[in-house]
Amino acid sequence: MGMATTDPQFHVLAVDDSLIDRKLIERLLKTSSYQVTTVDSGSKALEFLGLNENDRNTPNETSVSPKIHQEVDVNLVITDYCMPGMTGYDLLKKIKESSSLKNIPVVIMSSENVPSRISRCMEEGAEEFFLKPVRLSDVNKLKPHLMRTKCCKNIQNQENQENKQSQEIQLQTSQSNNNNKRKAMDEGISPDRTRPRYSGFTLVSN
Repeated sequence: MGMATTDPQFHVLAVDDSLIDRKLIERLLKTSSYQVTTVDSGSKALEFLGLNENDRNTPNETSVSPKIHQEVDVNLVITDYCMPGMTGYDLLKKIKESSSLKNIPVVIMSSENVPSRISRCMEEGAEEFFLKPVRLSDVNKLKPHLMRTKCCKNIQNQENQENKQSQEIQLQTSQSNNNNKRKAMDEGISPDRTRPRYSGFTLVSN
């Protein structure tokens, strides 16, 4: 796994079993001032994303394990289609089946121009399908997808912040109400009010 840090504004995870192709896509992404992480297989990509295949919430959903989830957010995944073991199409499906990662844009690369393959990937949720060798003009097409992801994340963060503030206000209100109730109960069972009054009686001794 190799990481090249340039502009941390956008982080792209590049997946390819070919070292030459990984170096090429990394150089193109760095030229566009993206932060790049490269891995050589779909399984390593899943590990980096924090996807845990052995712990599934539903039969068709891959869950996220907080223990191995990467600290750096990934804004886009670009992956080769033909790889040993897990193909780029399989990786695409894993990401789109994850409730936590399904909004990450995925771009497929391939040296073979197979219309049925392209259609299948696009139907599964791929944003783009690039033919190798990938060119700088192809990388320039990534910007709109990255911008959309950033906007969605900002909206989600704002909603999370508003929900947090709302929960804090509700908690403070609840605590205040509990304190008022406790105060009222304390006043209601005051010793002065509950002690029997004998002021109207006279004690007579034999």
